[in-house]
Amino acid sequence: MTWSRRDVIKGLGLVAAAAVLPSACSKSRRVRLAPVHVSRDRVLRTVVGLRPFRPSGFVVRSERLAGQTIVHNYGHGGAGVTLSWGTSQLAVEEVLKSRDTNIAVIGCGAVGLATARLLQQRGLSATIYARELPPNTTSNIAGARWYPFDVFDSAVATPEFLAALWAVSRVSYAVFRRMLGPEYGVFLRPTYACRSEPFARESLLNFDSPIADLLHGLRDMGTDESPFPHYPIVRTFESMMIEPATYLAAIIRDYERAGGSIIQRHFVSAAEFATLSERTIVNCTGLCAATLFGDVEMYPIKGQLTILKPQPEVDYLALPPDLYMFPRKDGIVLGGTFEHHVASLEPDLAAEARIMSAHARFFAQ
Repeated sequence: MTWSRRDVIKGLGLVAAAAVLPSACSKSRRVRLAPVHVSRDRVLRTVVGLRPFRPSGFVVRSERLAGQTIVHNYGHGGAGVTLSWGTSQLAVEEVLKSRDTNIAVIGCGAVGLATARLLQQRGLSATIYARELPPNTTSNIAGARWYPFDVFDSAVATPEFLAALWAVSRVSYAVFRRMLGPEYGVFLRPTYACRSEPFARESLLNFDSPIADLLHGLRDMGTDESPFPHYPIVRTFESMMIEPATYLAAIIRDYERAGGSIIQRHFVSAAEFATLSERTIVNCTGLCAATLFGDVEMYPIKGQLTILKPQPEVDYLALPPDLYMFPRKDGIVLGGTFEHHVASLEPDLAAEARIMSAHARFFAQ
């Protein structure tokens, strides 16, 4: 078949018209989302984790103890997974000052694993010692949305700490971006933050926040397009989600393929580190660092998640006031608890009922 210039121009015109017609003829631009089905019969489990919170922020520094170099990398609050690669890079820089080549890493959560992998990538040998291994670490029950939140108290944190926080946040973000896909369980999801009142001045979802440029597509939706019309403010952006079960298993695989080994061991005191053959040790023990090293500033923040049966059609995040819903392959995550100075790992049934009831009302709208 032979096409003339006139035929091509005519065809292009028809294509352009076809592209315009649906939106021109559509009566509504409203985004349609699959609702989450919130009911008691859909609950798979309710889990509790303790966030290692320090009002002044995380600790990355080194000290000498009984002839060993201890490099601390702990106190990440509610952003252990989020910050793991960034603070671990700082910790590795401290390790390199010791000139040791055989390094011990204490802890096998997201922070310990990131530290061990970065040490390997610098050509060092890293052995992990840990009381609990995945899937029994705090990192396994994290919500694990990339978001450097609940890390410090603004009344205490210094400008120097904040500058370091935003820097390591960007380092971690870049590493996770390189892991996008099912192999590491890292995905980008559209997100909808719903509010009846303007966002708080300190919110990281504001357009002038230190990480606004990493929340791609950050904007307020028009009333004619918002999927949640009951809220006058619906701010949408792209979230990076890390699925802990897949991600931690993949990092352990990479670590072991590179020659790493994991030894299960419980340390009651820092003095027991002297029994290790390694002279440089990275402390990634999270909340346990309070006991091991007498950090009186650190305290737990209890977080509780209820996991519903998976809904593959739910591919977005919803952030109503004081609540959050994350979709994962292993289930729908419902959360919204931040109990300061609470160390109990027992699920709070009243909190579970409150979270479920609030989400049920939200999605019923």
